[in-house]
Amino acid sequence: MAPPDDATRPAAQSSPGDWQPDTYLRFAGERARPFTDLLARVSAESPCRIVDLGCGEGSLTASLARRWPGAAVTGVDSSPDMLAAAASSAVPGRVTFEAGDVREWTPDGPVDVLVSNAVLHWVPGHPQLLARWAASLPPGGWLAVQVPGNFRAPTHALLADLCRSPEWADRLAQAAPRPDTVLEPAGYADVLAAAGLSVDVWETTYLHFLTGSDPVLTWVRSTVLRPVLARLDDAAAARFTAAYAAALRAAYPARPDGTTLLPFRRVFAVGSRPT
Repeated sequence: MAPPDDATRPAAQSSPGDWQPDTYLRFAGERARPFTDLLARVSAESPCRIVDLGCGEGSLTASLARRWPGAAVTGVDSSPDMLAAAASSAVPGRVTFEAGDVREWTPDGPVDVLVSNAVLHWVPGHPQLLARWAASLPPGGWLAVQVPGNFRAPTHALLADLCRSPEWADRLAQAAPRPDTVLEPAGYADVLAAAGLSVDVWETTYLHFLTGSDPVLTWVRSTVLRPVLARLDDAAAARFTAAYAAALRAAYPARPDGTTLLPFRRVFAVGSRPT
């Protein structure tokens, strides 16, 4: 589940191109921790049905079946490559995966735990979608959502500035990440509370110690940079990437021990329908 993150786990419903599971999973441990922290606040005891919207390559979806052995777990994603990777995590009769667009998904029956991890930032107007999901919860049902909250961080601000620069604006201005892509925590609290849920909302900034050459570029390559490069031919993409990499090295310099520190803010929202 996710970077495109950016985070996180992928389920890009509105970005061009397709996901590359191997690239995304290079930081699998860092991307898995928010999912674990999110689900730790879900207190469902014996759910029968769990749905993971934007399941990505499926390994985190499968962990839901280990936590709740009596539940049938379904992962939904729009990426054929991610679903192909998820097939190895399927368990007949217990963990299944299916193609679908989270914007159009509607439950065909009661869902006891509905999860969406690092997905909704790819969906314009997602507060309305979240409100619809929340309204669909049965009594005792749980909704758990995590989105990256780093759209004002240098990773995104520098990318947006470059997209809008004179050299690139005609091709990339519309692809520049927006600082208001996600709500502040209070905004998500308002959405869930308006749907009649008991609400638990918080934010966390993780400090990731990255290694290797241009590690921050490697991190964003499979997430926020992906839809930008999809608009360029190979030569232009190489020029753009070189300029962006130089800006990232200045904003995130290597430390004396060779690591690069990447602060990453995430926003979590959990709601439950009282019984």
